[in-house]
Amino acid sequence: MNPIRTPSIDKITVHIGTGESGERLTNAEKLLQTIVKQKTVRAMAHKTIPAFSIKKKEPIGCKVTLRGKKASDFIKTALKIVENKISASQFDNAGNFSFGIEEHTDFPGMKYDPSIGIFGMDVNVALKRPGYRISRRKIEKHKIPQNHRLTKEDSISFVKEKYGVEVI
Repeated sequence: MNPIRTPSIDKITVHIGTGESGERLTNAEKLLQTIVKQKTVRAMAHKTIPAFSIKKKEPIGCKVTLRGKKASDFIKTALKIVENKISASQFDNAGNFSFGIEEHTDFPGMKYDPSIGIFGMDVNVALKRPGYRISRRKIEKHKIPQNHRLTKEDSISFVKEKYGVEVI
């Protein structure tokens, strides 16, 4: 296979949404830092929702972006937690996919602590091919040609081959 056509992981974003700031958000940040061994960033609310008592620009979640070796190590553990099964509807047309982990206690070495509670998280995986830099570089930006873009089928076959995932 052509090495320029082989997909790879661009980044993985892990997100925990608490819906409120305060102690619960602080606990979620500590938990996420323990799992991924990297500093987290707070996610802010985009608009005010009075029914849920959420104000605009209030921190309501935390996230972390993983790249390189950390990303590949994390995806292997995360896919084991979901038993290496992903639905085909979890892939988008650009070749990215997302899945959820219901409880943080599923990760190896994590135990339930009644003072913290249980947190679930979203895992978003962005895939790319070599050469995608042409759309982001400063000089002579270009669009990625249609025949070089990742499709849903390309990403499904990549995940099946590389990680042994069963797509339902």
